[in-house]
Amino acid sequence: MVAPKPGRAGRAGASSGAHSVGRDPNTDANSDVGTAHRGEFEVIAALQARFEAAAGRTAPSGEIWIGDDAALVADSGGRPLLLATDLVVAGVHVDLDLCTVVDLGFKAVMVTVSDLAAMGGRPDHLLVSVAAPPGTDLDGLGSGVAEAATATGCIVVGGDLSTAPVVMVSVAAVGSIPPSTEGGENEISAGQGVISPGQDVLTRSGARAGDSLFVTGPLGSSSAGLRILRAGVSETESEAASGTESEAASEAESANRSLVQAHRRPVARLAEGETARRAGATAAIDISDGLAADVRHLADASGVGIELDHVPAAKGATEDEALGGGEDYELIIATADPDGLVAAFASAGLRVPIAIGRCTADPGERTLAGSDLPHLGWRHLFG
Repeated sequence: MVAPKPGRAGRAGASSGAHSVGRDPNTDANSDVGTAHRGEFEVIAALQARFEAAAGRTAPSGEIWIGDDAALVADSGGRPLLLATDLVVAGVHVDLDLCTVVDLGFKAVMVTVSDLAAMGGRPDHLLVSVAAPPGTDLDGLGSGVAEAATATGCIVVGGDLSTAPVVMVSVAAVGSIPPSTEGGENEISAGQGVISPGQDVLTRSGARAGDSLFVTGPLGSSSAGLRILRAGVSETESEAASGTESEAASEAESANRSLVQAHRRPVARLAEGETARRAGATAAIDISDGLAADVRHLADASGVGIELDHVPAAKGATEDEALGGGEDYELIIATADPDGLVAAFASAGLRVPIAIGRCTADPGERTLAGSDLPHLGWRHLFG
């Protein structure tokens, strides 16, 4: 069964559309966007072709444009910048009958800076644009944005405001890449986009056969939290009210509160991403669409196979929620030095990363415990 993304009202699962050949991406009448291409990633590919054709060039060596968690570019002085943007829409990403606009504002920031975490970077500045119906609690929404910005060490420096039929928050983040070694500097040669030694930005495409795969924490919390919210009164609360098995019920109720919090207030794993980059990790991606979907994105970008041993589900979450629920915003990390990664996390005072499998030389392999990896996870459809 395909699991919908937490809080999202749209359809879930994979969809593939026919790829037309020989169309001019600059000609509206012949555009594939939203017509032949009906899945999210087909639409992105078609838009990428259009944008690159309009610019007359693709990303120069060392820069990263469309296709990874964040873009890496050089400013006019040759300094590296990480750029990311994300959009949170009420009724698609957040159910405002179950969450508050404060939660929505918090989440909008966290899901954006999570893309920088996946690159091993830090957020510095945010632009926040809000569209909402009249009467929306914009002060509450702003307090959620401010809380998340403070928690992630960045500041809101601008944005836009408009009316709209539903609440929508768009966050753009500008970030940096701290040096991999003490006293080092990261530079990109201006005009050439050549990343100097020590840049070591994490990408989806750096994994190699033989690399070990880790996640930064148990999975399925957000999806399980949404399930609990939708159920209203949980079974554990009813059990506690009846006075039976009170200690076990209290523990389960505490776990439920943690799951609900994970859904309402996700946390970007910035320290984990930076630590993994400094420890020489080869690739990373954040888990927004679900482990099964996002590990495929990493494998496809890297041209490797995936052999998973197990799925670490959070307490109270099912394996399907851990595999396909999404919006956990933990990181999948590939590394050729698993012991070094674990030691680096321990030294930084972080949770020990959880080993889940390895990359293989067969680019078509996608397995879990010896069977085919299920096709679970979120995907926007546009047809």
